[in-house]
Amino acid sequence: MNGSTRTILDEIGDTTLLALRNIVPENGCRILLKLESENPTGSMKDRMALAMVEAAEADGRLRVGGSVVEYTGGSTGVSLSLVCAVKGYPVHIVTSDAFAREKLDHMEFMGAKLEIVPSDGGGMTEKLTRDMIEAAAVLARKPGSFWTDQLNNTDALAAYHRMAEEIWAQTDGKIDGFVQSVGTAGSIRGVGESLRRHNEQIQVVAVEPSESAVLSGGPTGAHKIDGIGAGFVVPLWRDDIADQFEQVSTAASVAMAIRLAREEGLFAGTSTGANVIAALNLGEQLGPEGTIVTIMCDTGIKYLSTAMFQAHTSSRDSHDG
Repeated sequence: MNGSTRTILDEIGDTTLLALRNIVPENGCRILLKLESENPTGSMKDRMALAMVEAAEADGRLRVGGSVVEYTGGSTGVSLSLVCAVKGYPVHIVTSDAFAREKLDHMEFMGAKLEIVPSDGGGMTEKLTRDMIEAAAVLARKPGSFWTDQLNNTDALAAYHRMAEEIWAQTDGKIDGFVQSVGTAGSIRGVGESLRRHNEQIQVVAVEPSESAVLSGGPTGAHKIDGIGAGFVVPLWRDDIADQFEQVSTAASVAMAIRLAREEGLFAGTSTGANVIAALNLGEQLGPEGTIVTIMCDTGIKYLSTAMFQAHTSSRDSHDG
């Protein structure tokens, strides 16, 4: 394809797989991080947004003159705003004040119309997720609207099958474990099932907030890890996806995100922090010859206004004073 016919959407995917150098298991197990921050909006969700929209275009659910509707914690909404800006579709996003202000601003800047559902104290809860879904369902009744409905949309899996093939090629098939936090479950399901087609012995670990560890049988609760932990068992989840679960707290995820920035130069959000903690724990199980792949879900630039960074700023200011 020549340069005159390419768009920014052609830059989605084919991201770097990078070995961690300093934050590693003591036994020498190798941890590789898939840098999804390299995608155009800085998020892995660019992959699924493009897959959902193009599948709908192909089968006629989304036509010229139509519009796109979605509920989102932010990253999917930003990615849909990008895809729709390039393709010329209006997009209406249902989101909440529970999520990073940068994501909401980014969506609006890309042309999305937002409906903000208020949260209870800024926490992600089951009730908030269901309220957002209900609001999106109302918007989707407008003629010509296509609701991507990410929690139920299996078209997203194709995007993550592609990611799995990238990982398999980048590791030359030398991979023993895959670790991923669960939001819609599309990424862990799509990547996991494709990797297992190559090698059914690959260990798949599902990561969820310890404050709301519903997949592993815990009670629903509030947490502040953006993009994961819906508070209920999401429709795309399957019981055979994961070999084991890892529960990680918001505080631990924040601490690891800070370590990644300061020790590896990788500026990521809290879901990535949770992924790395779980990967370290799996590394201790697999031993020194193991290779684990996990995902840098997005860039920390999306979270500068959140408590994670505000706490650091307050600490800095107190020292300056």
